Amino acid sequence: MPDSLEFRVTHTDGLARRGELATPHGVVQTPAFMPVGTGGAVKAVTHRDLLDLGAEIILANTYHLFLRPGDALIADAGGLHRFAGWSGPLLTDSGGYQVFSLGRRRTISEQGACFRSHVDGTRHLLTPEGATEIQARLGSDIAMAFDECTPYPVTWDEARRSMELTARWGRRSRERFLHLQAGGAGGLTNRGQAQFGIIQGGVFPDLRERHVRETLSIGFDGYAIGGLSVGEPTAVMYDVAGRTARLLPADRPRYLMGVGLPDDLVEMVGRGIDLFDCVVPTRNARNGQLLTRSGRINIRGARYAADGRPPDPECGCYTCRHFSRAYLRHLHLANEINAATLNTLHNLHFYLDTMRRLGEAIMFGTFETFRQGFRQTFSRRPRSGGGGTARSQ
Repeated sequence: MPDSLEFRVTHTDGLARRGELATPHGVVQTPAFMPVGTGGAVKAVTHRDLLDLGAEIILANTYHLFLRPGDALIADAGGLHRFAGWSGPLLTDSGGYQVFSLGRRRTISEQGACFRSHVDGTRHLLTPEGATEIQARLGSDIAMAFDECTPYPVTWDEARRSMELTARWGRRSRERFLHLQAGGAGGLTNRGQAQFGIIQGGVFPDLRERHVRETLSIGFDGYAIGGLSVGEPTAVMYDVAGRTARLLPADRPRYLMGVGLPDDLVEMVGRGIDLFDCVVPTRNARNGQLLTRSGRINIRGARYAADGRPPDPECGCYTCRHFSRAYLRHLHLANEINAATLNTLHNLHFYLDTMRRLGEAIMFGTFETFRQGFRQTFSRRPRSGGGGTARSQ
């Protein structure tokens, strides 16, 4: 790892790990959840809110920032930290998942991904080298190698071809990254930045194992597991992620991309994962779903119209200390902006507090007790009169 990024495991309990990830902009206590700040901001909350909630690192989206306002403009403003006013650690994805989600609006070739912008329809080509350079201009602490997200379901041959393409793209990403660190070209450098490789291979253990070997041979600063939570059964996701995590170096951070619901995070920590991101807490908040220790609440439900209790009586967040379910339902149904803010504050607090409690359980050797207790109380099924929104990434 570069001098600017250090990772050490401080405690273990079974496969679960508690550690410290030191970056140029601060230390992240792992296991950690990264709120998703797609366009340089986590929707509905301010950076002050995030700091009050205890967020130590956020994720920004390379694809969206490239299209608007543009990586060159952000570089001219001093990088994403200064442009967005966030002084803590930042991780930027490579845009691979966003390109994958464009469907028919993109074509994949050896060179890269050609796509039409969802903003104005203009055509762009995103290559491994280009994604690496964009992230250098953004100046994130951790940059991701460019990958192709393998869909589900696919055949073994389709997953193999996708994995092999990601392997070649990963090598090209690393070569350009190291070139920039050595001095770059045209004044563009990425000194102080670290780069993670991404493991693909669909739901096929042999392909995942092969891609781990190939990716480790390239020599990244950390490793991510991609291509999961894209429609496969939860049990399959747990199995594939757990098998893959055990193949990754013990002295490097492990990041599971785009996962998931709170119980997913607990299970994945138990399989040795250190870092997570997901839109569930923020997107579900805007859709009226609150996550509590006993499960999900669909605040739109008529049963909450006169409910004077806080969303979660056991929660100490700002929302639960000051507002009732009835009031939050009123705000949501009235399309008040405060509804998104208050719901998001609660959901992010729940995620970040869960990670904090996980870390404490690992430190005190009580992880399995915590896991069993969480499984007994947390239910995926929304507790309301109406249906909930589907799980989404």
